[in-house]
Amino acid sequence: QVQLVESGGGLVQAGGSLRLSCAASGRTFSSYGMGWFRQAPGKEREFVAGISGRGGNIYYADSMKGRFTISRDNAKNTVYLQMNSLKPEDTAVYYCAASTRGLYPPSNYAYWGQGTQVTVSS
Repeated sequence: QVQLVESGGGLVQAGGSLRLSCAASGRTFSSYGMGWFRQAPGKEREFVAGISGRGGNIYYADSMKGRFTISRDNAKNTVYLQMNSLKPEDTAVYYCAASTRGLYPPSNYAYWGQGTQVTVSS
């Protein structure tokens, strides 16, 4: 089992940047694929990006390509989401999640963090 704690959210102006972090407990972090998801008010949770256990495979939702970068540091049991050129429509609660079954679909993720709020002002 793994426990996940996100941090790094906050309020930023449009065009700004934020880096989210997700710290994981446990000794087998590299055995988990990690993903970032987000949920805006009144909307379904959506996939943002995923990275395989050793970082060799990375996937992004089409709307995030070129603006968001997912990475991981297995020595620190941490996965990151660098978000640049933020837009008001990026406002959401961002969640990290861990999967032992592959990076997609979202139902593959068995472990979820509590989320961190990102608010982008216009």
